[in-house]
Amino acid sequence: MKLRNFNIGNSDTLTLMGGMNVLESRDLAMHVAEKFKQSCEKYNINYIFKGSFDKANRSSINSFRGPGLDEGLKILQEVSNSFDVPVITDIHECDQAKPVSEVCEVVQIPAFLARQTDLVSAAAKTNSIIQFKKPQFLSAPEMENVVEKCISAGNKNIILCERGNTFGYNNLVVDTLNFQILKKIGTPVIFDVTHSLQLPGGLGSATGGRREFVLSLAKAGISQSIAGLFLEAHPNPDDAKCDGPCALPLNALDDFLEQIKNLDDFVKNQDDLDIK
Repeated sequence: MKLRNFNIGNSDTLTLMGGMNVLESRDLAMHVAEKFKQSCEKYNINYIFKGSFDKANRSSINSFRGPGLDEGLKILQEVSNSFDVPVITDIHECDQAKPVSEVCEVVQIPAFLARQTDLVSAAAKTNSIIQFKKPQFLSAPEMENVVEKCISAGNKNIILCERGNTFGYNNLVVDTLNFQILKKIGTPVIFDVTHSLQLPGGLGSATGGRREFVLSLAKAGISQSIAGLFLEAHPNPDDAKCDGPCALPLNALDDFLEQIKNLDDFVKNQDDLDIK
């Protein structure tokens, strides 16, 4: 799958969808984007900036949701222009698809909304690349139904994103077999390591997380020869306005990506075995 001057594919150079969770401010978005861009250039990683203009599914009514559509798209456009990078954000309503697609070359459908047929159709009709988060409540094979909906609406530019499955209360687990199942559907596969670390509702009025495991979990996903990672970082994760417990400290990004890129190169240089 072609995006600007690079390919997104399970056998291609690593792609990183990286940035911040919610767009807390214009200045913070620019700071985070600059650091990600520098690190990705250093390690020859294809880069897409990620930031959300609205977190519509927060645990509490008192939680920060974001700057909203208009201001959020202005920030995303400035990031794209300033650093010459494509951007990705998520939509929650059908009428957001068109304006978002005019700024974002990748439109993301959140996990909780991936089965919403009208939303899938609206996103597909933009002809942008559409990334679907695999819902926590779906098995990997069921994502074929989501892909079929998108294709039936006229768009074959599809990425599937693994982000873990619900395991009892307040917990997620990642089944590494899912990566191979999703790849067999025929799309690039991205691993959202950040949100796979969540403990949903674990803090009562907010989601908890296990950022101390981000490197080991990311390595598990990258070992499956996939297109890339989805990663959120923050200069001060404990002060982040959303999903701080899952965010990588921004000052650890270089060391983190060095290890991930080395592993990705190693895995993709191995000959596959036809085991039946």
